[in-house]
Amino acid sequence: MSHTLPISAESFKVGFIGAGKMAESIARGVVASGMLPPNRISTAVHSNLNRRQVFESFGVNVFSSSEEVVRESDVVIFSVKPQVVKKAITEVRSTLSKDKVLVSVAAGIKLKDLQEWSGQDRFIRVMPNTPAAVGEAASVMSLGTAATEEDGALVTRLFGSVGKMFKADEKMFDAVTGLSGSGPAYIFLAIEALADGGVAAGLPRELALGLASQTVLGAATMVSKTGKHPGVLKDDVTSPGGTTIAGVHELEKGSFRATLMNAVVAAANRSRELSQS
Repeated sequence: MSHTLPISAESFKVGFIGAGKMAESIARGVVASGMLPPNRISTAVHSNLNRRQVFESFGVNVFSSSEEVVRESDVVIFSVKPQVVKKAITEVRSTLSKDKVLVSVAAGIKLKDLQEWSGQDRFIRVMPNTPAAVGEAASVMSLGTAATEEDGALVTRLFGSVGKMFKADEKMFDAVTGLSGSGPAYIFLAIEALADGGVAAGLPRELALGLASQTVLGAATMVSKTGKHPGVLKDDVTSPGGTTIAGVHELEKGSFRATLMNAVVAAANRSRELSQS
């Protein structure tokens, strides 16, 4: 195996192939966290001038060709839609080298294919989710054949600027998609339903929605910050014969937990189907 050069944490540059929302979120997060100045970040905009303005507005270099982005970058992040990943990688293939860490955030595209299309094995596959846009992503990564632990640590720092990074074997990625990839939508439904319940119980809409979203945020924060099992936290707030246990009883009658479990499994199965087609 050819020895890969470590990338200098002090001076490395990041390039995005694809100038969409995910690229913008990560770039903004990296700049806001102070990890990189915007002049060490680049992307390419071919036709959509609006996207050029968005990136230039916070100091990111915008080139007119993807090749320029690759040439300028030590870490190249392919942040394009799954159906155009192959084309995006093939277009810059001749500019890629083993000195660069390559990253793909495209859902359902396997490392094996990414490595084959690029002719490079120093690839890392990352599955982020949409809360990256507000700095609270749940991202999962899997390292390609030649990607080093240092490469993984660097990519973890990059994505850590927009949330939390977890590590998993690639074969778990369909399940990851079913949970964190699709999960924000399940929680949006839950927040909407809690607010509707508040309205049904007599609260004005705006107050109900504000309380519902802050309550979900607060509960999630308690789980992640206290490290306590959610069942224990639930026991802590359900007093004998009280209001909370009455509500919990209704949720159990409605198979609340089984329904959420089924949703994750159904989305994971669908992800598996899609990545095979």
